[in-house]
Amino acid sequence: MKSFSYVRPSDVDTAIAAVAADPAGSYLGGGTNLVDLMKLGVAAPGLLVDVSGLPLTDVARTPDGGLSIGANVRNSDLAAHPLVRARYPVLSQALLAGASGQLRNAATTGGNLLQRTRCLYFQDVGKPCNKREPGTGCPAREGVHRDLAVLGHSAHCVATHPSDMAVALAALDAVVRLRGPDGERAVPVTDFHRLPGDRPEQDTVIGHGELITTVELPAPAPGRSAYRKARDRASYAFALVSVAAALDVRGGTVRAARLAFGGLAHKPWRARTAEEALLGAEATEESFGRAADAELSAAEPLRDNAFKVELARNLAVRVLAGLAGEAASDPRSPGPYTGS
Repeated sequence: MKSFSYVRPSDVDTAIAAVAADPAGSYLGGGTNLVDLMKLGVAAPGLLVDVSGLPLTDVARTPDGGLSIGANVRNSDLAAHPLVRARYPVLSQALLAGASGQLRNAATTGGNLLQRTRCLYFQDVGKPCNKREPGTGCPAREGVHRDLAVLGHSAHCVATHPSDMAVALAALDAVVRLRGPDGERAVPVTDFHRLPGDRPEQDTVIGHGELITTVELPAPAPGRSAYRKARDRASYAFALVSVAAALDVRGGTVRAARLAFGGLAHKPWRARTAEEALLGAEATEESFGRAADAELSAAEPLRDNAFKVELARNLAVRVLAGLAGEAASDPRSPGPYTGS
């Protein structure tokens, strides 16, 4: 491991100033991804600014009825928080589907959003990788790519984003609040992560020195939500495909739908085409299947991952049908998809 400097600031402004002043500086939160990448030689920051002690640990209601989540809130604490479990079950379920209990106890909200791909070529410094070393190529396209992208990839990169939490946040229209040397700004989580294009090394729109301070959720919308993940083994595995959905059904008709896929692209994939197809449709498996087909028609699978398209379709139909069934069987429907 390359030697590095380490500082532990006591306030946000000091942390930002330290990283902004050092081109090789990097923030350290829970360390569940960055430390692994440092051990592998993939990441070699010259300065680590430990932000884990900063007072960014609150989960609180916002004036508009939403929720503000501090960047240092641990994944396990967020999943178990009463407001999250009651009002945003899709987020709690996504968090609990991610990693192991030990890792959830260390991982943070901000760090989860910034975790990097688990593509084998990215993690192996003995192999070329455009994401790690721009211009060296993407051997995954012709090599081992079973777990990699079928949507939104480019000739330069077919990596997938590994977060479960971020998929749920995409379906919930969350907003990421950043503070940096040039001030503060808010970025919708659907715009926070990037597709690879010809710059696969740039995972997000975050600038050097910018720090995630909070993630904000809008007030819960009517309906119900759920998260489902398909993976190779029952625990501690990244998604082959995951689905985060929120559905409002009244009188057998879809009034509103939010749908996001994980495991299919370089970023959480908000399924806008499917959502438009669902609006006003009958809440049936046939309608859900047509909507999923419309979204996935843009897929460009590689040699060994075409199965992901059918898996994504079937998983989306199952999740949406389950939510529609809950709505039909609940005499209180319509109600908030949070159940509160």
